[in-house]
Amino acid sequence: MPALRLILADQLTATLPLITTAAPDDVLLLAEVQEEATYVPHHPQKIAFLFAAMRHFAAELQAAGKAVRYVKLDDPANSGSFDGEVARAVRELDATRVVVTEPGEWRVLEVFKQWQTSLGVPVEILPDTRFFASHAEFKTHATGRKQLRMEFFYRELRRKTGLLMDGEDPEGGQWNYDADNRSAYDGAVPPPAIPISQPDATTKEVLALVAARFGHHFGRLEGFRYGVTRAEALEHLSHFLQHRLPYFGRYQDAMVQGQPYLFHSLISMYLNCGLLVAEEVCWAAEAAYRAGEAPLAAVEGFVRQVLGWREYVRGIYWLHMPHYATRNSLAATTPLPAWFWSGDTRMNCLHQAITETRDNAYAHHIQRLMVIGNFALLAGLDVEEVCRWYLLVYIDAYEWVELPNTLGMALFGDGGVMASKPYAASGAYINKMSNYCGTCAYDVALKEGPKACPFNRLYWGFLMRHEGTLRGNPRLAYPYATLGKFTPEKRARLATEARVVIEHLPTL
Repeated sequence: MPALRLILADQLTATLPLITTAAPDDVLLLAEVQEEATYVPHHPQKIAFLFAAMRHFAAELQAAGKAVRYVKLDDPANSGSFDGEVARAVRELDATRVVVTEPGEWRVLEVFKQWQTSLGVPVEILPDTRFFASHAEFKTHATGRKQLRMEFFYRELRRKTGLLMDGEDPEGGQWNYDADNRSAYDGAVPPPAIPISQPDATTKEVLALVAARFGHHFGRLEGFRYGVTRAEALEHLSHFLQHRLPYFGRYQDAMVQGQPYLFHSLISMYLNCGLLVAEEVCWAAEAAYRAGEAPLAAVEGFVRQVLGWREYVRGIYWLHMPHYATRNSLAATTPLPAWFWSGDTRMNCLHQAITETRDNAYAHHIQRLMVIGNFALLAGLDVEEVCRWYLLVYIDAYEWVELPNTLGMALFGDGGVMASKPYAASGAYINKMSNYCGTCAYDVALKEGPKACPFNRLYWGFLMRHEGTLRGNPRLAYPYATLGKFTPEKRARLATEARVVIEHLPTL
């Protein structure tokens, strides 16, 4: 009697215990289900990427001699849900038990926990071994701490793994080279062309299916260029290490109109679905440094994103769910303006970030945090709507990584669990780190009035609205000291400026 082993779309890793421990007669199940494609209306490129990657991964497993049961979306017998497909497979295969890998999302884990009762067979949940830290390790780290900060967890993982270490000390004598990684793009080094993976027959079939079924979702499917196999993912990683990593650190916060990728890695989608594994990625980056092919600041900045932030947000998510998802510490409830779905706004920075998201299912972390997220924070946009938007528009978005980054980091909706301060900034920051402002309909130099940059008009209003909550934050001491010098008349005028912007969000 076989065991049924379910592989999720973000578990496409051949070294997972679920696969390596499978007995010869066990059956590996992969299923394209309507429910997962539509619980939020995911970007068509994300759906196509995952379905194509699943089909190629299944073919590789079969070529390796594994018994695979693959259910396509358009299979007439497809029930449309994990529940239905697992139950159908258990029944048709007469499976004696179900084996799964712990999922990345709370809602899916809750489904798994119900199966032993509903299916009438044992259900075994195996650990996900692709992360540097287990849930238990993060909980141990968090126990007894009044505040959690990524930097301290990151240092623990550096010591644990030996990544970028010189014995007991950090390589180069510093843990963090962030101060060296904040340059605006000066044009000195032309950004390299990104690698493009040409769709094969399998991927073309998926693209046609997705266009027919999900073409009405936000986002364009045309121009799909991502790899969908491990071999292609490794090629994209190699291209980054060779051509972009040397400049990644210096320009990682820069934004340039018409250059959506600059020197970014473009591997987050491969990491988050399992075609690449974090450990191999970090060691490959370190090897580039050891070989003299990339400077320490660039490599440390990249490793910090993967070893630091990625592990940290996962820890925060599982430590605080399910209640984390309902937090809204700043009581932000303003509905999203329609231009979040079209990009049709006269604010050029938001127009650029949203249209690039629409076209590529991608925007880099500063566009997500300091343009889109910053605006949502300043305007008090509804946290549930914003989090849902981020989850559905990006090719690399899964709730475990999206929710802490959006709710906690961008919106400060968790009250400081994730970040030590709200990442609120006026238009001056965007002007410093981009060339967006030069062609904007608004004037970044103006603080007040209808021609002034809306970020400027919102900034002081945000600080005043939340003064009772945020004034005691030590990282906001300077702006609140400045606010304290304003006359009552100036405060009233700035509050009106912010209110007018929020009232006219649809027409900005």
